[in-house]
Amino acid sequence: MTTSTKTLIVILGPTGSGKTDLSIRVAEYYGSPILSADSRQVFRGMPIGTAQPDAGQLSAVRHYFIADRDVNVSFSCGDYEQEALKLLQELFQTHDVIVVVGGSGLYIDALCDGMDDLPPVDSALRKRLVKQFEREGLAPLLEILERLDPEYYATVDRSNPQRVVRAVEVCLQSGRPYTSFRKGRQSRRDFRIVKIGTDLPREVLYDRINRRVDAMMVAGLEQEARKLYPYRALNALRTVGYRELFDYFEGKCSLGEAVELVKRNTRRYAKRQLTWFRKDDSILWINPGDPDKVIMEIEKMRNGEVRNARFGM
Repeated sequence: MTTSTKTLIVILGPTGSGKTDLSIRVAEYYGSPILSADSRQVFRGMPIGTAQPDAGQLSAVRHYFIADRDVNVSFSCGDYEQEALKLLQELFQTHDVIVVVGGSGLYIDALCDGMDDLPPVDSALRKRLVKQFEREGLAPLLEILERLDPEYYATVDRSNPQRVVRAVEVCLQSGRPYTSFRKGRQSRRDFRIVKIGTDLPREVLYDRINRRVDAMMVAGLEQEARKLYPYRALNALRTVGYRELFDYFEGKCSLGEAVELVKRNTRRYAKRQLTWFRKDDSILWINPGDPDKVIMEIEKMRNGEVRNARFGM
């Protein structure tokens, strides 16, 4: 494997921005499989709520990290980094180009740059923070996170309390911001990395999100959530689209209110995703509606005609 011939194309962006369709077209052009970089699509039983590729898309291109483990299995960005790098080493034996697609910033950072080892879990501290969350809600923990790591506070998925608890735990235990653990070193990757960001006007993106939520409801999101309700305490299900419906099941809101909350919280999540990705100046932002143009730009980056592409350090 040499850096001159092997390329990892990373297609990233906020939820609802057209990453999946674009990745299929790019992968078909290069004859490449696709690795998902989505922290929720990796789980089984959640195809609608996590917007997993449909049967036609999965049959068109070989996908990895899609619905390949149970929701009760712990799977961190560190686990993803290790498994994905091992898989890439195998796939690059027979492919010059591999496509990665997703919106989970930590997963993409871990794969492209590596992460420092996080401190081991301090069980006493973790227990204290969890009890605080159960007693007082998420707001006090978010205040701590804002003070100790304002950068991560601005982007963290607030529908995922476990992620907030872990970040606060790391800050308190290490005396360092949580985000510093993805900046302390940049691991060497022996392949070229090209990053494409799906760029849409905000009003278009938000309209797509609203329409997609409506389509998910028609496709059976409520029924999917009912099947998953017994497992609602699991980390994989503490996410937008399920938590709002769980509240509906518990009589905390009407179905209509739950759907509107899903739309609102998804829009807010997309905004945090963009905040995270915009800090990376190696990303080429481009409208996903013209795949041929995207491929043309990728080829320029692969050939070194533009500066966005880089080799792993």
